[in-house]
Amino acid sequence: MNFKSSSVLFLSVMMSAGAVSAEESKWQTPTMVNARAGMLDPRLNYLTFQHMDQLFATRNVAAGGKASALQVATRSIGDEFNFEGKTQKLSEFLESTSTNALLVMKDGKIVQEIYRNGSTDKTRFMSFSMAKSITSTLVGLAAAEGKIKSLDDKVIDYLPDWKNSAYANVSIRDLLRMRSGIDWQEIYEFGSKTQLTEVHDNSLVGYKYRWCDYARDRAKTLKAPGEAFNYSTLDTSVLGCVLEAAIGGKGADYFSEKIWKPAGMESDGFFLLDGPENVGREFYGAGYNAVLRDYGRFGQLILDKGKVNGKQILPEKWVDEATAAMVEPMPADQELGLGYGYQWWTLLGSDAFSAIGLYNQYIFIDPSDKVVIVKLDAPAAPLGWDKANLDFFKQVVTNLAKK
Repeated sequence: MNFKSSSVLFLSVMMSAGAVSAEESKWQTPTMVNARAGMLDPRLNYLTFQHMDQLFATRNVAAGGKASALQVATRSIGDEFNFEGKTQKLSEFLESTSTNALLVMKDGKIVQEIYRNGSTDKTRFMSFSMAKSITSTLVGLAAAEGKIKSLDDKVIDYLPDWKNSAYANVSIRDLLRMRSGIDWQEIYEFGSKTQLTEVHDNSLVGYKYRWCDYARDRAKTLKAPGEAFNYSTLDTSVLGCVLEAAIGGKGADYFSEKIWKPAGMESDGFFLLDGPENVGREFYGAGYNAVLRDYGRFGQLILDKGKVNGKQILPEKWVDEATAAMVEPMPADQELGLGYGYQWWTLLGSDAFSAIGLYNQYIFIDPSDKVVIVKLDAPAAPLGWDKANLDFFKQVVTNLAKK
């Protein structure tokens, strides 16, 4: 990857921007812009993915005063694993997939908890696109509370100033299902110019404009809404902006009060912002950060259909609807056997599903066997290990079922 070109580009953007506020200048020094431009460097991403709050403006998601207890019942998840005829020991597999942390829960209890590469139980790890599943959950809650009247409402119903946008008549349901019809290519070639890297560089790196600014002002229609699946971080960003308008506040505060505190999370989480605190929004498509156990608690909340300690904090109906795979016209990823619900990946042929983020971040949930697996990685490239990781999860579930 060529990170130098990104750094040079955004230094020039910053210097030509004119006077900035104290809050803006704090995050737009040459050092900070260069750091954000280089955060994916494969030699150091294991470290940057553990310290994103030192690179970005953030918005806190406060935990409550008392954490929900997690019992520990340590047991083996398997000593050796088979991948296409080749056997790897657990330690070898974790190293080959550049794993920073692994949590395995069975029947709501921790059976394995592993921290690597300098991480600890206090480390708040980057979620990447696992944040999409969180955003979907917040939308479901807002719908249940009547703040969103219908998933068939249009973007313009909540963002009337988007009347001239290509997104104006896209429905919330189509955003949830990645079927907006907007012309968008989700290509992760950082250091080169693609639609995604252009917005990434200008928004997250350079703090020049917000993701929703790009969606409102520059997005183009390619197909009719609902016609075809097209995975899009831009869609989730718009979904987050609709959510903000519907609740009349910040997504981080809503998440804290409605889920993070009631679910008994042990540590504050935080969203990266796509600009300084005075102007930036939560990066709903890929910017959440939390400790390993709290990702596990979130997975357990979904596995238990929105219930914690006997209290229903999410609608069970929403959890079922959000994690059901769309069946037409084809699976989202035929090669991996993955379908797609409302910002959740589903495993076809089973009731398992997963939040999945770039650089191999997973909250894998198997309701039948009551297993939650959180695996947080930092490999050299953004894609390429999904098959091995999904095979690993299936083998862990099988091993735990034998004992």
